[in-house]
Amino acid sequence: MVTRLAPGSFDGQARSSFTFAGMTFLESVYPSALHIPPHAHAHAFFCLVLEGVSTATYEKRSRTNEPFTLVFHPAEEVHSNRWHDPGGRTFHVEIAAPTLARLRDRAPLLVGPAEFRGSPPAHLALRLYQEYCRMDDLSPLAMEGLALELLATASRRPAPVAGHRPPPWLGRVTDILRGRFAEKFSLADLAAEATVCPDHLARTFRRHRGCTVGEYVRRLRVEFACRRLATSDEGVVEIALAAGFSDQSHLTKTFRRHMGVTLGEFRASCRSRKGGTSA
Repeated sequence: MVTRLAPGSFDGQARSSFTFAGMTFLESVYPSALHIPPHAHAHAFFCLVLEGVSTATYEKRSRTNEPFTLVFHPAEEVHSNRWHDPGGRTFHVEIAAPTLARLRDRAPLLVGPAEFRGSPPAHLALRLYQEYCRMDDLSPLAMEGLALELLATASRRPAPVAGHRPPPWLGRVTDILRGRFAEKFSLADLAAEATVCPDHLARTFRRHRGCTVGEYVRRLRVEFACRRLATSDEGVVEIALAAGFSDQSHLTKTFRRHMGVTLGEFRASCRSRKGGTSA
């Protein structure tokens, strides 16, 4: 039996929620080993994993969601979830059906499920979460703008190449980048792993991933820094070097450009949320 959740309802413990301009912003905490049986949501929503690892199961597939994975769930999509030890934390952006319908009258927006890692939508979701943590008099306006930008950017996913699926070697290259983003390597090194020529790798990667290899690695490094800032007391220098940046200054500039806040502001907001606030 499938449970249908009402608008604004999510499993787990709601830490805080805020509704504005036809959108609900909500942070939830999940205990270890929580199993959420098959269910569907009345409204479409984005889910950004902030901490922990979960497995989402659909009719014919499953997906592992790690920190800073962003997933878009269309309305009425049936799925179940299982949170692994030690549990997790998420940030939801739910878009009311009338609001989404009105926006779709103006532009071809997302209609099916989608997942984003190391990409502009994931970074926009993080910026939106930071504004949600800040919550001053101008935050509702800023959050509405960021949410609309998130929806537009997510809807601009690279169009599939007609008659072509991504080649198998592209998955291997992507896995290498995710596992070794802190290392220094060249296109020639990756091409050798994939047994293709560097220029072909560069063209194919951009066509199917929507960005260059360098841009993809830079986003992965920023996401790594976000995780360390949020979950550890490590110094910025140590985090910068572990992420693959040349020094603290390199990380500081790149982080501010991608996240729209300083390293200190990001860490402070994460700690304030862990302390338990309400909206």
